[in-house]
Amino acid sequence: MPLIYLRPSQKTDVPAIMAILTKAKKLLAADQIDQWQNGYPNVEQIQADIQQQISWVLMVNQTIAATAALMLTPEPTYRDIRQGHWHNSQPYATIHRIAVDPQLRGQRLSTILLSNLVTVGLQQQRFNFRVDTHPQNLRMQHVVQQAGFQKRGEIKVTDGLRWAYELNLPVIKA
Repeated sequence: MPLIYLRPSQKTDVPAIMAILTKAKKLLAADQIDQWQNGYPNVEQIQADIQQQISWVLMVNQTIAATAALMLTPEPTYRDIRQGHWHNSQPYATIHRIAVDPQLRGQRLSTILLSNLVTVGLQQQRFNFRVDTHPQNLRMQHVVQQAGFQKRGEIKVTDGLRWAYELNLPVIKA
C-alpha cells in the first residue's frame, strides 16, 4: 500500500496542481459539464490559495495526486441558500477546488482527501463543513455524499447554480 498523506501546498507545487486541474477540466468538458470551463481555477487563484495558506495537496508516494482549498472564513456565496437551509449557523470550513488526477481514479483518493481536510478543520475547531458542486457533476456529488455530506440547497455563483452540501460533526470540547 502506498504512503498517502496531506500537506500544505507550496509555491513549487503550482505546476503539478495546474496539471491536475487541467486534466479535471478536460474530464468535466468530456462529460459536457460547464463547471470550470471559463478559465477558473487559474494559476493566480492557486497562487493566492497558497499565499493564504488554504491550499492542500494529497501525496501518494511523494507525488501530488490531488488538491483542494480549505477555507476557515465564511464563504460569501453561501449567505443566500435557496431550496433549503444550512443545518446551523456555527463556524464552518469550506472545501473548494477539489481535484484528483484522473489517471489515479478508482483509488478512493477523493474520499481520502476529504477525510484529511476534515481532520485539518477539526484541528481548527470547525465541526461543520460545506462544499458545493455543479448539478451535473455526479462524480463529486457521489464523493461528498459518500463522505456524509447532505444536500442542503442551491447557491448562485458567477457562472451559474451549484448544489450546496454540508457535513455536521458533533462538537468536541477539550
